[in-house]
Amino acid sequence: MRILVVEDDLETASYIKKGLEEAGHVVDHADDGKQGLLLATTEEYDVLIIDRMLPYVDGLTVVQTMRASDINSPVLILSALGEVDDRVQGLKSGGDDYLVKPFAFSELLARLEALVRRVEIEAPTTKLQVGDLEMDLLGREVRRAGKVLDLQPREFRLLEYLMRHHNQVVTRTMLLEKVWDYHFDPQTNIIDVHISRLRGKIDKGFDKALLHTVRGSGYVLRG
Repeated sequence: MRILVVEDDLETASYIKKGLEEAGHVVDHADDGKQGLLLATTEEYDVLIIDRMLPYVDGLTVVQTMRASDINSPVLILSALGEVDDRVQGLKSGGDDYLVKPFAFSELLARLEALVRRVEIEAPTTKLQVGDLEMDLLGREVRRAGKVLDLQPREFRLLEYLMRHHNQVVTRTMLLEKVWDYHFDPQTNIIDVHISRLRGKIDKGFDKALLHTVRGSGYVLRG
């Protein structure tokens, strides 16, 4: 992770920075709110640790300014102020978690990892890619090697499912349930027809085939 620590107490900042770097993370440090705000709004961080009481610009103002600028990276607020009202104020200002000083480094690290996991889970997937095949889920557009491919809605859904499960063999039953919403086998060649059409669109004219039939099992998309 790339982490920004905004802390004016140099001993505390050094302690945090050393521990995070030993855990394999990249750490930037700012020792006042003005410098911290500059870094927070001009650089990209996976998570930020911001002390509440800072010179020039206080920590809550830093967080509020970040949120007003549509910077949504998770923030852990550090503070010696540990009353319920203090914690509530910190969270309402845009902080994602609040840790009271003094603290154990193991707890700090665990909280940071939990914040990043939460973001990864909540972040919606908007693009898929397998090799040189790209799918824009918002724009409903598919490209291979930069060339736009014209897919019908069902073909798009079929390809999306294959891309989400690339390098995995998907069976006919899986495709019937997830792409066609069938919970029974209609005893037709509907899947074969759509796979054939899709293969013609994503593989024909390109040097490498991506969509493969696994005899007796199903299909697999490999980049």
